[in-house]
Amino acid sequence: MSSITKSKSVTAEEITAQLSDAVHEHRLKPGAKLREDEVSDVFGVSRTVVRQALRAMAFEGLLAIEKNRGAFVAKPTLKEAHEVFQARALLEPSTARAAAERTTPEDIALLERHISEEHDALDKGKPGLALKLSGDFHLEIARIADQQTIEQFLKQLVSRSSLVIALYWKRRNALCESNAHHALVDALRNHNGSSAEDLMKGHLLDIYSQLDLRESDEGSTSLKEALRR
Repeated sequence: MSSITKSKSVTAEEITAQLSDAVHEHRLKPGAKLREDEVSDVFGVSRTVVRQALRAMAFEGLLAIEKNRGAFVAKPTLKEAHEVFQARALLEPSTARAAAERTTPEDIALLERHISEEHDALDKGKPGLALKLSGDFHLEIARIADQQTIEQFLKQLVSRSSLVIALYWKRRNALCESNAHHALVDALRNHNGSSAEDLMKGHLLDIYSQLDLRESDEGSTSLKEALRR
């Protein structure tokens, strides 16, 4: 997205997509307020369309809508942070094992592109974008495993993980490191389910151990600034 989209033809789905990207890439911080009038002005749409978009984001767990206060980017508590990674640790290792049994050369090529794009984003000083790409990498493994119900759960968990990392990472390498992803790709390429499962367990533990699970106070960013890349 090279510029803010301003058109009366913008749909609620498109607004949801742009705002969700801004959250995942940490251009909109946890706790940031999304005022209906500001979103309406930025996108040039009615408040009815804005409300549809915000409700969709709330359903995905990215926003909290509070009565008489409005919509805020979700701000996971320490308890929620623990629970998110506990849930991922339960689901993703077995999903990686299942994926190893089904991986095709086309899947490997797609995963390697994800790693390359993630590395490029880090080189360009865009850790939020790198984190989003990293999350997409994990979701691709769930897709390869052909476990649609688990994939839907993981989409929400990965979204929450992005918010957790935005609040609690203690250094920028809390992002999924490329060597861990390379090792996972090698296990999938070789159809080594046991190795893929063990690697995923260790990988998630590494991410979790790099978080500083203490209360954090993030600064605010204007909506217009957050939607510019």
